Amino acid sequence: MTLIEVLVALAIVATALATGIKAAAALASNAERLGDTLAAQWCAENELGALRLAQQFPAVGDSDFSCEQLGHSYAGQLIVRTTPNPNFRRVDAQIVDERGYPLLRLSTVVSRF
Repeated sequence: MTLIEVLVALAIVATALATGIKAAAALASNAERLGDTLAAQWCAENELGALRLAQQFPAVGDSDFSCEQLGHSYAGQLIVRTTPNPNFRRVDAQIVDERGYPLLRLSTVVSRF
């Protein structure tokens, strides 16, 4: 083999390795995002479940809450709005990460008991 052939082969291997490392980093980032989203969904479902178990018609307005899941702390907000039918209220649970970026928004309708 000549020196040029060896250099071309090294360039091809280096390009393939760089692409592989970039793909592995993307997979790791996606796995972390999926874990955060799943934990945020647990937080939102817990808050909405607690609201249903309280058996009280929620007042219109916004309220903040925090949740601890999988060793991470998540901030959330319950947003209660009226609906055209006065016997129902729309409740949104929005979860953000430590940097304030939205992770999840879960909505439900709560009826008057």
